[in-house]
Amino acid sequence: MEWIGFYFQFLCERHLQDVVDMPGPKHGRVSFDAFLTIPWDFKAHAVNTMSHQIIVNDSTATAWAIKEFGAVGLILAVGKVRYNDASRSFQRWHQKVKGGMSRYEQQRVARGAWSRLRKTSFTLEQLSFIHITDDTLVRCGTFQMNFRNSNDRPRRPKVLINLEQLHREEMIHYVDFA
Repeated sequence: MEWIGFYFQFLCERHLQDVVDMPGPKHGRVSFDAFLTIPWDFKAHAVNTMSHQIIVNDSTATAWAIKEFGAVGLILAVGKVRYNDASRSFQRWHQKVKGGMSRYEQQRVARGAWSRLRKTSFTLEQLSFIHITDDTLVRCGTFQMNFRNSNDRPRRPKVLINLEQLHREEMIHYVDFA
């Protein structure tokens, strides 16, 4: 479902391996993607959604990293996403390739939860470098509070950043991809 984020992380690991240490520091079971002066995470975001919110990393690990290193960085790939067509042909193909419905998906259907549209393509429009400090965290929310994993264990809350609430000095954009 989140192949864009995994693919962007793969590209970062491939192209930044001589520039940053990977993986980055670890706090408990949570690892940051890279380290160069501060811990960094790699994320992707669809610009053509209604939301300007980015789910970052574990809240406790992020607070620890800021205390330990002074900040956390985020390299954010922002681009347009194309979704599955109305007949959900991509979803049907995906279901077949993965061997049918998982137990997790069967439980989702049983409880009547909606099925997310599958992303079929991503066109990169901008890279953003975001500097997260305690001042940033004060303006952030949390995500996944009271959520459960596929094994029914509780998920740890994650930092939720609203891109529209970031201050100008917290974000640098790189746009020229020609």
